[in-house]
Amino acid sequence: MKLKILLIMCLTLSFSGFAQELALANQGGKYGYITKSGDWQINPQFEVAKNFSEDLAEASNDGKTWGFINRKGEWVIEPSFEKTKEFNSGIAVVLKDKEWIYINPKGERALTNVLTDKLYDFKDGYAIVRSGDNVGFINNKGEVVVTPKFAKAFDFENGYSKVLENGKWGLIDPSGNYLVKTEYDGVSNYYNGNVVAQLGDNYGLIINNEFKIVSGAEEIWDFSNNSEITYAKKDGKMGFINNKGEWIIEPTYEKARAFINGLAPVMKDKTWGYINTNGEVVIMFQYKDAEIFSEDGLAPVKSSKNWGFINTKGQLVIEEKYDITAGGFSIFQKNNPKGFLNGLARVKDNKSWVYINTKGEVLKNMEFDNLELFN
Repeated sequence: MKLKILLIMCLTLSFSGFAQELALANQGGKYGYITKSGDWQINPQFEVAKNFSEDLAEASNDGKTWGFINRKGEWVIEPSFEKTKEFNSGIAVVLKDKEWIYINPKGERALTNVLTDKLYDFKDGYAIVRSGDNVGFINNKGEVVVTPKFAKAFDFENGYSKVLENGKWGLIDPSGNYLVKTEYDGVSNYYNGNVVAQLGDNYGLIINNEFKIVSGAEEIWDFSNNSEITYAKKDGKMGFINNKGEWIIEPTYEKARAFINGLAPVMKDKTWGYINTNGEVVIMFQYKDAEIFSEDGLAPVKSSKNWGFINTKGQLVIEEKYDITAGGFSIFQKNNPKGFLNGLARVKDNKSWVYINTKGEVLKNMEFDNLELFN
């Protein structure tokens, strides 16, 4: 009996730790948040609001003074700031009395010992610090982990940061160790062991700490989406290479996008279709535009003005009647997918934004002036 009670308690605690995903929505000129069932979790009441990050969202009642709410719509940090940025790694950057400061999730000033000429947002546990013309990194305890010595640096992504030193680019880890020495004219983000680089007029991959030129490449796009294939340009045409730097699909296309689930959209003679990883056409060239497939197995396509969705067999399963271009305040959400994400797609029907499921059914038949992604 004690074991059963303990198990129930553990399960209860476990499930309570999962925050319900919410989507920022604008209706009637006010902002609120909806659930995936289409119900209002937080009624539209804010003049301005942003997406949740670490279970806190920036919000303002008057569009001038900002604070932070929780997923119940309660003020956790009362509106008292002129500007705010989202929480990441337990820290947010805010403007208070014309001074940028760090705060913690209680709204208390934090990291007052940090010496920097400018405050930068945290990402994945680290933030850039500046000393004169040089930048380095601190952790979320305010400790310097990379001494400022670089001319430029990007936020850490997938465990590494792109840095510029003496006019050349490389990659470092959070301890300042070089994954890729600063000797290239350009480097990509690190992704599953893959790094694209430029050295002079040559483009290639860094493999086992050595630069391998991809024959004839004029540009190579970053690897992404857990794929060992990316697209590249040669003689003005698009093709695909593998993570060994070998051309596996010769450049014959005017445009190309990434492979997802073994299919990639490509354009030939100004018309889009889909090919497999062998370069075989599996969905005929017939579309004015086409996007990548989602994990839900659907891709946005359009034959004229409006977008619909096809399955991996090329069958139109949701008619072409929507706009999928990101909405007005979607700048608050990075990397907005244009298709389905976890069973739902954000689309514009005439002048209103709605969520549809993979059957094309509108979520709760609710329409919005604008709509964000769930998070």
